[in-house]
Amino acid sequence: MAAVRLLVLGVARRQQPTHGYAVRRELLSWRADTWTNVQPGSIYHAVKQLTQEGKLRTLGTEDGGRGPGRTLFELTPAGEAEFLQRMDEALTSADMEELGAGIAFMDALPRAHVIAKLREQREGSRAIRDDLRAMVGDYPGRYEPPHATDLLELWSGVFDNLTGWTAGVLDRLERGEYRMADDT
Repeated sequence: MAAVRLLVLGVARRQQPTHGYAVRRELLSWRADTWTNVQPGSIYHAVKQLTQEGKLRTLGTEDGGRGPGRTLFELTPAGEAEFLQRMDEALTSADMEELGAGIAFMDALPRAHVIAKLREQREGSRAIRDDLRAMVGDYPGRYEPPHATDLLELWSGVFDNLTGWTAGVLDRLERGEYRMADDT
């Protein structure tokens, strides 16, 4: 749910004022349903919950043309604060959905801030990888679970790949690629 909340807050922030269908359409155009658990129902649920929590403010209803009117909303200061907090968490996360949501909106933050957070993420992924590698063949007692080494190697490989991928994004950011919030 953390990734869905971040995605909804991010799209709402970018498009405000907006409505739930526009958020849904935008996320589906990114194919977010293939790299997160975001589904149309979860988008509408997040919009409703964020509105109830005071993170989104209702502005009124826009004529829906052929159907019912669409409720327009915008981020509140509390919504902006949650967006920024979730961005920091996402950019340092080893969870693929959460990290992906953070990468999707990294241009909303200053370049140096994103670089610092992604360096944290890279170091965390590197530490997880190293811990997993150290566990290979290290089982107390006489019984080693079947395929344990294969599983540890699989997951250490995933975190090795994530570490390398993050290094590539950092390199591009440091070279000035991508337009960031503080670029003039």
